[in-house]
Amino acid sequence: MTRARVRGPRSSQRDVLDYTRRGWMKGIFVLTGVFLYFPIVTLIAFSFNDSRRNIVWEGFTLRHYARAYHNAALQEAFLNSLIVACVSTVIATVLGTMLGFALHQYRFPGRGAFEACLHLPIIVPEVCMGVALLAFFAIIDVSLGLPTIIASHVAFSIPFVAVLIRARMAGFDPALEEAARDLGAGTGRIVRTIVLPYLGPAIAASALLAFTLSIDDFVITFFTSGPGSTTLPLKIYSMVRFSVTPEVNAASTVLILIAVGFVITAMAIQSRAARRDPS
Repeated sequence: MTRARVRGPRSSQRDVLDYTRRGWMKGIFVLTGVFLYFPIVTLIAFSFNDSRRNIVWEGFTLRHYARAYHNAALQEAFLNSLIVACVSTVIATVLGTMLGFALHQYRFPGRGAFEACLHLPIIVPEVCMGVALLAFFAIIDVSLGLPTIIASHVAFSIPFVAVLIRARMAGFDPALEEAARDLGAGTGRIVRTIVLPYLGPAIAASALLAFTLSIDDFVITFFTSGPGSTTLPLKIYSMVRFSVTPEVNAASTVLILIAVGFVITAMAIQSRAARRDPS
């Protein structure tokens, strides 16, 4: 015969406290979401506003997207952003993958200090890094343009790639490498047939992250760009200096959707890799 569980006053008080805490947490979550995303939602909504200003909603229209699409200056800026993002992503992904693998695989004097320095581009404010890169290019007497923007984006993207690669390597089973060596495989073949396939999801996710960081970067690009090397964020900034129009909102919306799409894809790849990982 089972006995019914008697709930005492302490249990009831605990339930009330738990409910109150959940209520506070839900309220904080909602307020945080409104604070973070309401301006973005407002910008996207007013990009469809059938008005030349953003003050009053006058109806739905897509003509501002058509005007932004046929804007030659915006097209050139978007092409520059794609060139910078694609080239810097390839370079940063290759170098960051090699660096993350080396940090996990090898031990050397000063490794801890080197890892601390590796995180500096992530921690240091972008304004400071932009000024430092500008001073560096001035010292070596290099003209500012797309090459300097690409080099700058590679510099701040490599740490993000290396951190993701090393985090993925933390779950790598050394027994796989030992078994491959027992079967006569050399280092190169082990890297090609075991390590790279294992790192595939992390490499793809880090490449998407590097692309997202590059295509929507403004601060560092502002300091390292030159004549004829205006990217889409810089072009949007120059348009905002005159007035915030629905055309500006349309261009900003496109940039936001591109960045969000790549971030979601990178997160999906990472989560799928985590589910497939037997460890």
